[in-house]
Amino acid sequence: MVIRWFSVLLIFMLANLSRAELVIEVTQGKQSAIPIAIVPFQWQGSTPLPEDVSGVVANDLGSSGYFRVMPEANMVARPTAVDQVSYSDWRNLRQDFLVIGRISQDAGGYAVEFHVLDVHQKVELLRHRVKGKASQLRDISHYISDYVFKKLTGIPGVFATKLIYVTTNRQRDRFNLNYADADGAREQLIFTSKQPIISPAWAPDGKKVAYVSFESGRSAIYFQELATGKREMVLQMKGSTSAPAFSPDGTKLAFVNSNLGNPDIYVLDLNTRKTERLTNHYAIDTEPQWLTDNRRLVFTSSRAGGPQIYELDSVTKAVKRLTYEGNYNARARVTDDGRKLIYVHRVGENFHIASQDLRSGMVQTLTTDTQLDESPSVAPNGSMVIYAASEADRSILAAVSVDGDVKFRLPSKYGDVREPAWSPIF
Repeated sequence: MVIRWFSVLLIFMLANLSRAELVIEVTQGKQSAIPIAIVPFQWQGSTPLPEDVSGVVANDLGSSGYFRVMPEANMVARPTAVDQVSYSDWRNLRQDFLVIGRISQDAGGYAVEFHVLDVHQKVELLRHRVKGKASQLRDISHYISDYVFKKLTGIPGVFATKLIYVTTNRQRDRFNLNYADADGAREQLIFTSKQPIISPAWAPDGKKVAYVSFESGRSAIYFQELATGKREMVLQMKGSTSAPAFSPDGTKLAFVNSNLGNPDIYVLDLNTRKTERLTNHYAIDTEPQWLTDNRRLVFTSSRAGGPQIYELDSVTKAVKRLTYEGNYNARARVTDDGRKLIYVHRVGENFHIASQDLRSGMVQTLTTDTQLDESPSVAPNGSMVIYAASEADRSILAAVSVDGDVKFRLPSKYGDVREPAWSPIF
């Protein structure tokens, strides 16, 4: 059954687009962070721009923890063309790289030309021009950030990706599913309900999301298109249904259901809409997540007495245990390169985010300065993990790099934030 937004709900959504957004607060960066100067881009128009392009780029690169961005107030010059650059000035300011650019009007929007210069080698590393519609200026900014980040680190950038997450108000009588840029800006309301919303997940094409809603009085899995707001109830079964997870090729949806007693892992074929039970065990099996081969999954199970992570072959139904260190490991996510397993790991009385090398088995606790960490989601380039953490009397979003070197927070001024999910690159 397809359910379309009512006009009243559309009005409600539009009225809430400008609500306070998440704001990144970097709490720890790499000691080897690269010094870089982002010179304010020259605007060749007569009216103010709706976005500060170079400011967004500086914020993106600085919040990544990989770069140490020079404050604009410390700049002795503001070149906008390569022939205006005095490399000795920037070398004396101990900068390794310099980004300059110009913005001009283009048919129906803007064009931005930018350059990245190596201060010590006195060479231009790249020159690029990008165009977009008037409404896409912030998207252009994130595109530039991604371009520069990959050129200087060799790692694909994720500044143009998105986040979805669940928020509740102070009274916890309203649940919202929200959508925002990876830096927390341009927050939008996807869906709101007086009943809980849980387990948001991205489709691999980034065009729709899945989540569980209790609006009908029972748990059900819904799909929702981000561009149109169109919703579809995909699955409602007896018992409790939760934890939808798209296969990487987008043809299947793993989920958890307890209609036969204990929770087990199932899979829904999205073409035929037929379901198949993948696990059949007296223990609790939950929180499935696909691996990149479209065949294997990782999941949490209590079959060893406490929560541990297991791998499941969806064809043979073979199961093997992956975690052994500690008596609580849950909510596993795997980096896209298949090398690291990210999960919630109990240390003493606290719950933290841990990383496990799947080849060596070595476990590293990534978070120690937050408490009751939960719901990790890995960035599509495998470099960062976003998760929910407890702070005082509220839940906030926080992030940590997979090596533990970079940390930042994304607090909200309005209630709790939890269950984040990082989009694919699209």
